[in-house]
Amino acid sequence: MAYAPGAVLIAALAVGCSSGTGTGDSATDSKPGALASSTAPPGRYRTLPEACRSVSPATLKDLLPGSAELPEAQQEKVFDGSPAVTYDTDRRVGCRWKTEAPDGARSLYVDFERVVSYDTSVSDDDRAREVYAKKEEAADLPSALPGSRDSGTPDSPSATASGKPGKAAGKNGGKSSDPDTDAGGKTGSDTGGSGDGSAAENLQPRVLDSLGDSAFLDDLLTRAGSAAQHRTVSVVFRTSNVIVTIQYTAQPALSSEIPDSKELQEKAQALGRRLVDSFSE
Repeated sequence: MAYAPGAVLIAALAVGCSSGTGTGDSATDSKPGALASSTAPPGRYRTLPEACRSVSPATLKDLLPGSAELPEAQQEKVFDGSPAVTYDTDRRVGCRWKTEAPDGARSLYVDFERVVSYDTSVSDDDRAREVYAKKEEAADLPSALPGSRDSGTPDSPSATASGKPGKAAGKNGGKSSDPDTDAGGKTGSDTGGSGDGSAAENLQPRVLDSLGDSAFLDDLLTRAGSAAQHRTVSVVFRTSNVIVTIQYTAQPALSSEIPDSKELQEKAQALGRRLVDSFSE
């Protein structure tokens, strides 16, 4: 009988421990769930492609006129490209290709940036949207262009109700840093392949549809030195947490010639579509 109270106490403690264990399991199960709900998902892409292998030789032959006529050794050197100097190839890589022909020079630059959010409450994709939006805003695109993305598209800052319209002057067919060209960045003889005003408007820097998750095109005509002019068409697009920038430049040999905006834009966009498809493979 002297040991009965101790037995009762031991039994009570056993019941308490059993009850406590069940509560602990419940807390343990809920904890990962709580963390999972507060941690933003990672981006789709954990690596980047090899930049200097991202464009096929067949595409480079088309983008770099005159390269196909080069001796095989020189042709291989051109197609190998020159990798950009970056400090973290897991986050950013780039490559440049260039060729010169009797009628002028062409160059291509492709840059891949993998965006990573270090804020657990912000996903990599959301952070990439912010980075992309800043690039589009910096391009200062004209607003409300025909054929541009719907004004309600959240990824398009140029179409937001910010009250800050893009500077349309100097952007018809590409921006120009040359005061001798007209407001559209062209001389009277450069009509982008058409005298139709609507066609000229469609060559303006603009938001692009159906290219990645969001995209835009910029077009800049620049005077290099005392006479020569070169045009650079840039296509920037985002796919999940990767932002890709394409810069395609043409500089004619004759100072009187102006690079054709329509041709450069079509080829830059075609390359953009190929790169988007390569991310889906």
